Amino acid sequence: MEYMSVDSEGSARGLLCIWDPEIFKLNGYCSNRRFILFSGTFLNSFDYVLLNVYAPNDASIRNILWEILVKLKSIFPNPWCMGGDFNEIRNNGERIGFSRRDKGMKEFNEFINKCELTDLPMLGRKYTWCNAQENEKWSRIDRIMLSPEWLISFKLKLWGLPRLLSDHCPLLIRKDERDWGPKPFKFINAWTLHPNFPSFVENTWKETTVRGGPGQALLQKLKLLKLALKKWNSEVFGNISTNLKAAEVESHDLDISVEERPLLASERDRRRVLQNEIWKLSKMMKWMWQQKSRVNWTLNGDKNTRFFHVMASCKQNRNIINIISVNGVIHKEPDTIKQEALLHFKKQFTEDWANRPSLGGVFKLVQVNHHFQELEIEFSEAEIKAAIKECNGNKAPGPDGFNLL
Repeated sequence: MEYMSVDSEGSARGLLCIWDPEIFKLNGYCSNRRFILFSGTFLNSFDYVLLNVYAPNDASIRNILWEILVKLKSIFPNPWCMGGDFNEIRNNGERIGFSRRDKGMKEFNEFINKCELTDLPMLGRKYTWCNAQENEKWSRIDRIMLSPEWLISFKLKLWGLPRLLSDHCPLLIRKDERDWGPKPFKFINAWTLHPNFPSFVENTWKETTVRGGPGQALLQKLKLLKLALKKWNSEVFGNISTNLKAAEVESHDLDISVEERPLLASERDRRRVLQNEIWKLSKMMKWMWQQKSRVNWTLNGDKNTRFFHVMASCKQNRNIINIISVNGVIHKEPDTIKQEALLHFKKQFTEDWANRPSLGGVFKLVQVNHHFQELEIEFSEAEIKAAIKECNGNKAPGPDGFNLL
């Protein structure tokens, strides 16, 4: 192993970073009393920057640290992974037993936005620090924040581990390799922009023959349509980003040719086709990422696929159920989580009645006389049909025996 460290001073703790040189290759570093920064390559494929931070307790000095780190972001432009003790929270919900300190929170959030970092949600616990005294104070001042490239390249989860001797709990960031089984079918709105999509769905639905009752037939038809749509998506709709990039490259090559010579008629026609295709594919990309991220496109300026890709990854991190507690028992494995969820909803929608009530007996018609006194009178079926016929102008009743009463 290799390491870098900053010694402690008095009650102020030090910093230590340890890594395996066969996995991480160090290319450069920078450090002072409050942080260790080193850049390198992970498995010869992913260049990134790691920061180990210990922010001061004084809010004014802490803001100076934020300014230093913002400047370092331009010097070390590779994707950042920054973690440690920031001695600051992002909102009032991240602490218990403290007075308000809005200025420090505002400066901390502005720093995160300037560095374009994503704060990973913590699983397993809510707070990371406790003063362990009679009047307990809790807060989440330890965290790990990532640049968007991390979220695009890796599926990472942040766990808060048990707090033992220290007043801080350890944080563990790891790749989520749990198998959640087949993914549910999702309809992509951008499919509707393809000219062949409506006729494909209609023909597939008509050509599908199934047996059984109406409900069973509908279920089987939807299953078969889903399989057909998956195949159509891969074979016909294709990879939008790949097709868009290829069209942009070809269009750019034609633009370069114009600078050297006049284009042939066929080349001019091809360029018009490419421009139209680029416009349609760009619109498809916009629809697709807008749907995945659930962010209003019109409120966020021009097309920014990277931003929406990150938003979609963050939404997935927030929404997924990674751990549940049932009667005090913690479940982390996908199979047990799905089983407990199934049992919960099965219990909610199970009837306790052994026998359901049924309607029967003589039907009665309630009328009100001129003095608004209720009269309960029994009628036979023949008398009811005669009364309906009379009220409808002696017209014959409809197929169900009733018209308008």
